[in-house]
Amino acid sequence: MQKQAAQPALAEAAAVGYASSAARSGAMAKNRPGDFALSHDPQPPAWKHDGVRVVPGDSLDRNTAQTPGMDRKAAINFARVGAQKLWAGTVTIHPDAKTGAHHHGHLESVIYVVKGKARMRWGERLEFVAEAGPGDFIYIPPYVPHQEINASTDETLECVLVRSDNENVVVNLDIEPVEKPEEVRWVDPVHPHG
Repeated sequence: MQKQAAQPALAEAAAVGYASSAARSGAMAKNRPGDFALSHDPQPPAWKHDGVRVVPGDSLDRNTAQTPGMDRKAAINFARVGAQKLWAGTVTIHPDAKTGAHHHGHLESVIYVVKGKARMRWGERLEFVAEAGPGDFIYIPPYVPHQEINASTDETLECVLVRSDNENVVVNLDIEPVEKPEEVRWVDPVHPHG
């Protein structure tokens, strides 16, 4: 029974994928489950080139907006893979280094710490601070002024970064930070008691 249910779902996904591919090429798709045909093109979608994309780690693009103190490299964006609604890449901060204060406009950002210890400062005067280590995720809402700091004096901080749009908005700020920021610990709003 599950096998039969999966086949229509696959056909529908393929039709939707073909509709997306057709829309990018300016063609009109019928977008019905199992119906791949266009009036002028009876072939199914070209999944080979319009499907999954693997971007090798040694092929990341440094030609992206930068903030002093860090090195960003793009992996996934519109120019590289046709991504419509996200940007993904890597961030590296050298030992004992920090970025300038900045924000990312209307975009939401997620940072996943791969290696090292991240110290994040945020706020109008970078008055709040929290730390994250390998396996931790950091969420940065739109327009929040923040600064990434490598909390280690001898280990490079390596992270994966994902943003909620395919553009890489970086607005560098001139902020005079407070001398001693307030530590903020995360409280899980879904599971507040552990």
